[in-house]
Amino acid sequence: MDEWSVRKCLLKGKDNPTSFFMIEAPKLIDPFARAITYLRVSVTDRCDFRCVYCMSENMTFLPKKELLTIEELDRLCTAFVEQGVRKLRITGGEPLVRRGIMDYFHGMQRHIKSGKLDEITLTTNGSQLRRFAGELVECGVKRVNISLDTLDEKKFKEITRWGRLAQVLDGIDAAQEAGLRVKINVVALKGENEDELETIVEWCANRGMDLTFIEVMPMGDLGNENRLDQYWSLSDLTQRLEKTWSLTELSENSGGPARYFRVNETGQKIGFITPLTHNFCENCNRVRLTCKGQLFQCLGQENEADLRKVLRDNPDNDLPLEKAIHAAVAKKPKGHDFDYSRQKVVGTVSRHMNHTGG
Repeated sequence: MDEWSVRKCLLKGKDNPTSFFMIEAPKLIDPFARAITYLRVSVTDRCDFRCVYCMSENMTFLPKKELLTIEELDRLCTAFVEQGVRKLRITGGEPLVRRGIMDYFHGMQRHIKSGKLDEITLTTNGSQLRRFAGELVECGVKRVNISLDTLDEKKFKEITRWGRLAQVLDGIDAAQEAGLRVKINVVALKGENEDELETIVEWCANRGMDLTFIEVMPMGDLGNENRLDQYWSLSDLTQRLEKTWSLTELSENSGGPARYFRVNETGQKIGFITPLTHNFCENCNRVRLTCKGQLFQCLGQENEADLRKVLRDNPDNDLPLEKAIHAAVAKKPKGHDFDYSRQKVVGTVSRHMNHTGG
């Protein structure tokens, strides 16, 4: 049995020391003994919005020939599932503007039915959910994260440049009507949505939605603003929240970087993703696949592996692909270098957020 074969561990039964049971050992282990069980997949770099913290207004997108086909996305993600990945999150760009994307979801459903995959989830701006929410549920998707940074129509237009708030709110309605569990992602933007903090929390509570606040990250040359002017520390935001509500920290782990709290007065769950004020790297269990087949081992580092070439050079043999995945994970760094603490932006990466999907 070679190193790419399924490995098993024998453990003594907890209640009966003479009995044994079998569990499958993690297959993808990075240099810091972290099991990689979570793959984020950017299926397109295109988006129908132009959010100010994500991309410039006049973006140049990848030519079609550089993108992984739907069939190649399936094959690559299946290789990760076979190597122990239990969770897929589909991102972009805006994933639902990718032509044929529902074929991908229908295909990946087989891994949920087989039990090899725990869940497949989606991060979206919500603009296309009226069209696709029902079909996503049919494909086994149970929850979605929707990016929404403001409930003010004027500010929404300023932040997204091209977006329409009414379309997103209708998409949220459609998602909940279809039975999807919705979580709202809010990027904390100093001077933009500070005054809406309490309003957004209450609005989510009234709709039965959890939410996560995210610190803005220094990714890509946007050409139009100072990152320090955008940055709002979530430590300050948390102090604001505690003036209105009482928070209880939760021990649960969703497999992502957020720390979660229960708002005792509303019962909802609030997450905080704090790459700047509270580095989340020590428990990182994820890698990121771009729409052109680059595997980024860390959101905040430039090192990557070209899996598209391996995939296309070996159309009928997955062993080289499996070996390439293991080799890439073996180079995963300990953490990112994002830093605003010295009143300058440190640890930036050149690619835009839409390239790796956050």
